[in-house]
Amino acid sequence: MNTVEIVDRSSLLKGMYEQLSLNAKETAIITIDMHRGHLDMDVATMPTKPEDARRVIANAREALDFSRKLNIPVIHVVLVYRRLPGIGAEGMVSHFWKALHAAQGETDRLTPGRRSTVREHNIEGSPGTQIIPELYREGDYVIDNKKRLDCFYGTDLRQLLDCLQIKNLLLMGINTNTCVLNTSFSAFNFDYRVVVLSDCVASMYGDDLHVLGLQNVARCLGWVITNPQLFEKLKETKHELHA
Repeated sequence: MNTVEIVDRSSLLKGMYEQLSLNAKETAIITIDMHRGHLDMDVATMPTKPEDARRVIANAREALDFSRKLNIPVIHVVLVYRRLPGIGAEGMVSHFWKALHAAQGETDRLTPGRRSTVREHNIEGSPGTQIIPELYREGDYVIDNKKRLDCFYGTDLRQLLDCLQIKNLLLMGINTNTCVLNTSFSAFNFDYRVVVLSDCVASMYGDDLHVLGLQNVARCLGWVITNPQLFEKLKETKHELHA
């Protein structure tokens, strides 16, 4: 298999960063599946690497606390499945996930080196559906009826964003290449300004797909920035409002 090198687009990305403007009053931050089912190794059914979990939680807390000080709404979107008789989690009606569960068997093809189960993932009422406690604060919004990879699909996320008069979406969460990427596509198609916080995302599917997700957003859909870059952009807006 040939290795594909990532083309250096640093000059373009620098120019894009200079074009990015984030008005805090028109911005919301969305956490995507930042629940124990991915990030708490004691109960996770589809876990990230432990080091990724620690990194994402710490950086997410930093970004969320900073954003709350600017009255930026925080919206937690969480996948929760019902248990269906003879099927398991209702996500198992997906032909791909059903086949993946059957093919996985006793091995760990989905999350190498870590036990993972699609069939029992984030069943309603299970500990895995709980938002990581360090990331939740009173006053945050919670949408807990996500059933697929896209945070907009089948939820009232767009209605909430419209009510809040939001134009800019800051995205963080798990997995970079699935739920974060799918949500980025929908946000782009709905004409939101899409920003993915690279310090606050990870993929249980591997570093290669994590990089793929970030590259796809940065080159096709929106901005990929670090926490320090986010803080810089929000401070710029704050200074402009008080000028």
